[in-house]
Amino acid sequence: MSRIGVLPIPVPDGVELTFQGRSVAAKGKLGELRLELTGSVAAQLEDGAVVVSRGDESKQSKSLHGLYQRLISNMVTGVSEGFRKVLLINGVGYRAEVQGNTLALNLGFSQPVEYAIPEGASIEVADTTRVTVSGCDRQIVGQVASEIRGFRPPEPYKGKGIRYEDEHVRRKAGKTAVSAA
Repeated sequence: MSRIGVLPIPVPDGVELTFQGRSVAAKGKLGELRLELTGSVAAQLEDGAVVVSRGDESKQSKSLHGLYQRLISNMVTGVSEGFRKVLLINGVGYRAEVQGNTLALNLGFSQPVEYAIPEGASIEVADTTRVTVSGCDRQIVGQVASEIRGFRPPEPYKGKGIRYEDEHVRRKAGKTAVSAA
C-alpha cells in the first residue's frame, strides 16, 4: 500500500476542484491548473478532501498512486498559496533587473544574459542580488529557478554565482592553502 497515495488531500476554502472524466482541474485565487490522470488511478472528492485510489495492484498503478496524490496536492497548494524560490546572486558586479518581460543578468560575461520570463511564472528583484521566482505551478517555478541558476552556478573557491536561498555551497581551500602545509 502506498504511504503517500492513501493520504487525503484537504481542500481549503476558495479552491474549486472539478473532475471531468480523467482530468482534474483546480481553480483558486492565484490561477487555474489542470491534470490528466493516466493508468488505473482515479481521484474523487469525499468529505471536503480529495482521495486518490488505484484500480488494480499492478506495479505501474502502485507507482502512479503516490505520484498523482502529490501532483494533485501541489495543484491545490499552488492555486491557494502559490510556490516561490529565492535565488541569491553573489559576486562583484553581479546583478539582476527585470526589464519588461525579460530578466537581465550581469554575471561577469561580456554581455548581459537576457532570460525571457515564461508564462505561469513571475520574477521579482527586491535588490539587485535577490531574485524571487513565484507562481502557482510548482514545476514551472522550479524549472525557471533552475534555468536561472544554470547561467552561473556557484563555484566552490570564492562562492561566486547564483545559488538558492537555502543552498549551502561547500568551499574549498585554494592552491596557497595546500602548498603552505
